[in-house]
Amino acid sequence: MSTSTYNSGSDADQRRANRTKKRNAAEKRFQWYGRLSIAFGIACVLYLFTDIISKGIGAFTQTYINVEIEFDREMLRLGEAPTEKEIKAASFNSFFKKTLRAKFPEAQSRREKSQLYAMFSSDMPLILRNMVIEAPSILGTKQNVSMIADDDFDTFFKHTYGRDLNAEDRISRLSDFQESILGKLVDSGAVEKRFNTIFFTNADSREPELAGIRGAIVGSILTLLVTLILSFPIAVATAIYLEEFAPKNKITDFIEVNINNLAAVPSVIFGLLGLAMFINVFGLPRSIPLVGGLVLTLMTLPTIIISSRSAIKAVPPSIREAALGMGASKVQTVMHHVLPSAMPGMLTGTIIGMAQALGETAPLLMIGMVAFIVDVPGGISDPATVLPVQIFLWSDSPERAFVEKTSAAIMVLLTFLIIMNSLAVWLRKRLERRW
Repeated sequence: MSTSTYNSGSDADQRRANRTKKRNAAEKRFQWYGRLSIAFGIACVLYLFTDIISKGIGAFTQTYINVEIEFDREMLRLGEAPTEKEIKAASFNSFFKKTLRAKFPEAQSRREKSQLYAMFSSDMPLILRNMVIEAPSILGTKQNVSMIADDDFDTFFKHTYGRDLNAEDRISRLSDFQESILGKLVDSGAVEKRFNTIFFTNADSREPELAGIRGAIVGSILTLLVTLILSFPIAVATAIYLEEFAPKNKITDFIEVNINNLAAVPSVIFGLLGLAMFINVFGLPRSIPLVGGLVLTLMTLPTIIISSRSAIKAVPPSIREAALGMGASKVQTVMHHVLPSAMPGMLTGTIIGMAQALGETAPLLMIGMVAFIVDVPGGISDPATVLPVQIFLWSDSPERAFVEKTSAAIMVLLTFLIIMNSLAVWLRKRLERRW
């Protein structure tokens, strides 16, 4: 072998080694890019959850002020056995203010008295009235009543009181007089924090300390119930027809293409469609779960149809052939063999579609479910709102207490979404068959 031939072979080997080294280096860089991307994504998620939890954790506690109140019959102008009508007609607002002035005589000027009243929830006279209606026997007795603190008082006590904070970190809309009253109440042990059951038992309110998510949760459940009842059977029937019975022609190809396209249409378009059809054409009322469920049905149908078709395709042809070979009809084969085998995948797609519908806001805003609803809906035809829309409404409110409520409601919504997605994963692992 000549020297030139040997050198050429060595150079070729060296070039191949260099190319291999470069490819290996590029592969390692790509792996590190992937790891960094995952780490960045996890960091963003952790930051998001930390921010939401830090802002919303305070909404799960509520400040109460314990005050001993004498339900004086003369002050309320009620007799020995007052009727419910007489109790409702009594001036509990005047009674409440007189009681506070007697308990806190240091409030002398008109301004100080107004500031004293403002330390308590504006609904306290109504709450006292309801206490007497439920138990008229408390008239003429002294009762230790846990009064709900106003949102400014509540926020200050939970986040600022007793802490050595800088001026920019200090959260306070209380006056010096109110802070002095707070100090006396804390010294006497009259102020306490409790788990905020109001947040889960009340519907929406203009007063942050009285606002809750019960109405929104019930509205979401009713809306999703309508969506599930309509979308699941329609989507499954459509998937079965397209996969098992529909002839392969231009019409079915056109339908399949449009189903895939509808899955990518922005959700607000479905809201506009619902506004045009269900409200303007059919005259259904705005802001009811029935219309919301119809709109979300249109939105979730493509998702459930696509997942159901994928589940049907995953069923081995041998199952169909065996059933047909045993004399079963086409319908019997599909209903008794193919559908049960594909049901786990269908249920998974349905749960994912319902989770998507639970988090939607834009289409429901278009049909008027952004209304301020103070009552818990009793049916699908009652005015209602849903949890994402409730979050949207609270996020637009300037009070700091509503900032807490917004973050807390987001935490509840995320909990529901995580549960639904976890259920979908569990069902798939529990029920799916491997062929």
